[in-house]
Amino acid sequence: MIIKKKNTWFKMLFEWKGSVLPQLLPRLLLLLLFSLLVVYFKPYLIKYNLHINPAIFTLFGIALAIFLGFRNSVSYDRFWEGRKLWGALLNDTRSLARQSITLINDPAYEAKRDNFTNLLIAFVYSLKHQLRETDPEEDLNRLLPKNFIEQLKTVQYKPIIILRQLGIWVKTAKSENKIDSVTQLAFEENLNKLSDIVGGCERIASTPIPYTYSVLLHRTVYIYCFLLSFGFVETMGWITPFIIVFIAYTFVALEAIADELENPFGLQPNDLALDTMAQMIENTLLELNDKKVRPIQNQNLYCIT
Repeated sequence: MIIKKKNTWFKMLFEWKGSVLPQLLPRLLLLLLFSLLVVYFKPYLIKYNLHINPAIFTLFGIALAIFLGFRNSVSYDRFWEGRKLWGALLNDTRSLARQSITLINDPAYEAKRDNFTNLLIAFVYSLKHQLRETDPEEDLNRLLPKNFIEQLKTVQYKPIIILRQLGIWVKTAKSENKIDSVTQLAFEENLNKLSDIVGGCERIASTPIPYTYSVLLHRTVYIYCFLLSFGFVETMGWITPFIIVFIAYTFVALEAIADELENPFGLQPNDLALDTMAQMIENTLLELNDKKVRPIQNQNLYCIT
């Protein structure tokens, strides 16, 4: 996800990075060429009464804008819910790491406490990779023992298996009388919260906006934009293509933004910066455990708060 300081109003007009304009440019150029052809054949269109009353586009445009606004609202709700889930992931992993440090006062338990912290970090990275359908091997190799990594290779839902291992760690600490039943219950409460976070993320990733709705809106936007030329060619003449492209940019860009935000866990510029967020969660857990933190890559792109 790209987050930049806002430029002046004039520089914002020419902002390129992070804008959807680069991916829309070919479509807008096609629309420009089509509009130029419509204007070029204006005499024939008027002769054969092939132009359209602009008032129709005014009424239809208002309805289309309402539908696009609803589509963007739904997509942003999904984006913001994903952001809240990862914010909760930060808070709950911090709580678990703190509990493992402050509620077990045995210095001889330090190595096992480090293992617990690594399991939490591996849980975060495995969730990121599951949501993006990428390979978690590199991250897991540096965090987990080899025998556990081999076990995870054949598993589809790696975060859940790591969560089970976290539960086993708590159970072992209880059996070794390092924690009491009340403390175990506190651990279990936070582990249940991690399970809820995984379920919430999976719900967003596996339940897109109904495809038929997206297709209907997509077709309507482009048909509307291409028909606009026939509505304004009689009154605007050669300025028509530029007006049409500007109007089309508004509608098409709104649809493109909604498509990007629909799946907040993807790799597009405006999706959540899961790489940076996972690294930041790792560093805060390492600091809690008095360990050296790792430098955050691309820290200029995203800041978690």
